[in-house]
Amino acid sequence: MNQYVERVINLTEPEKNVIYNMSNEEAAEILRRGDSETVRKIDGQFALVSVDGKTIRMARSIGRPLRYFIAKRPDGPNLVIAERIDTIFNYLKSEGLEDQFHPSYTRMVPAHYITKIELLGCPDPNPVYTRFFTPARNRFSPEDTASIGEMYIGTLYNEIKKWLNFTATSGPVGVTFSAGIDSGSVFLLTYHALRELGQSPSRLKAFTLSVEGSGADLVQARDFLGRLGLEMFLEPVEISFSELDWKKAVRIVEDYKPLDIQSATMNLALLEGIRSRYPDWVHLIDGEGGDENLKDYPIEENPELTIKSVLNNLMLYHEGWGVDSIKHSLTYTGGLSRGFLRSYATLDKLGFKGFSPYTLPNVIEIAEGIPYIDLTGWDHKKLYDLKGSIVSHGVKAVTGLDMPVFEKRRFQHGAASGSHFESAFPEREISYRKEFLSSYE
Repeated sequence: MNQYVERVINLTEPEKNVIYNMSNEEAAEILRRGDSETVRKIDGQFALVSVDGKTIRMARSIGRPLRYFIAKRPDGPNLVIAERIDTIFNYLKSEGLEDQFHPSYTRMVPAHYITKIELLGCPDPNPVYTRFFTPARNRFSPEDTASIGEMYIGTLYNEIKKWLNFTATSGPVGVTFSAGIDSGSVFLLTYHALRELGQSPSRLKAFTLSVEGSGADLVQARDFLGRLGLEMFLEPVEISFSELDWKKAVRIVEDYKPLDIQSATMNLALLEGIRSRYPDWVHLIDGEGGDENLKDYPIEENPELTIKSVLNNLMLYHEGWGVDSIKHSLTYTGGLSRGFLRSYATLDKLGFKGFSPYTLPNVIEIAEGIPYIDLTGWDHKKLYDLKGSIVSHGVKAVTGLDMPVFEKRRFQHGAASGSHFESAFPEREISYRKEFLSSYE
């Protein structure tokens, strides 16, 4: 009579999981047992929930978001689980519990961990995190970057082939294409895979965004494909400046980090352009995660980072500072575990099924094994150049094609001229924060 009655409201959509070696139900049962080594063997991208009495376990890969919120009723706690903050809020409103809500009270399950919650009632203890993905660092020899590239890109290629065989089995396939190292490699590997699988490469298109007919990406895309005689695959998506709507992107992504919202705004404009032309298009593939894998961000732009912190911390760009650190955000997690919503949420909003093969654990595992310190000697320039060398060697080994390599540029900076970009976005993060919080006023 005096015990609390716990309830779990699972509003997730398991059908969005892409698991190759078992069913969703089998994966959830593995998670219920809590064995991290077995959870690692789940092959694909997923967001999983298991309920075992008062014990709830959740786990996700980078490619699928997973959030939760504990509401209180007189008879016990309610754990609400969903992809999105607004889904949780709308459920609470329907139950007359919205007064308990604030977006900062929601929690994101961090990628690569089993998150265990015990619903006891008053109070409910903090979650317990157990890693299920811990790739070995620096395990490859620094003597031959070509062989490292072949392993890395070979693993990526296998993931693309699996996706084509089991998920994108029919219909057209689009690549969101800036012609940078990541989207360029994904395009060439997808092109090669279609041919190797005996399918028509005519399924493929490379979509490149251009705002007001400007932006360096479109010039780069034409150059990239022209060098390889593949320019017939390019389809520019040209939009007007007025179609860039950062406020809309904030509400879709449910975040306020300027770089992520800028990227999401451009991605949203690109996807809206594709959708207006092709109402029935389903499958898109991209290079998201490639920068994080090979640690290719300008360290100088972030005062919190040094090259030592980047190279000494496991998956820093994927997970942020980690669940045991003071700077870990319970609401958002960190790194790409947080930032991936810039791609996922915009794709989902427009009804696309996206795929980011660089974010898969099998690919990340190879990237973390690269001996970055031995290869770079703590030199920033060598670190930035390393990515082009590894990926281009790998693409050549797998496809026989000589991939053009251009200087790194963020997606949001390549789609528009500098003046258009500066006019499209606020200067300060507080503007993005206010817009996000206004959804819940």
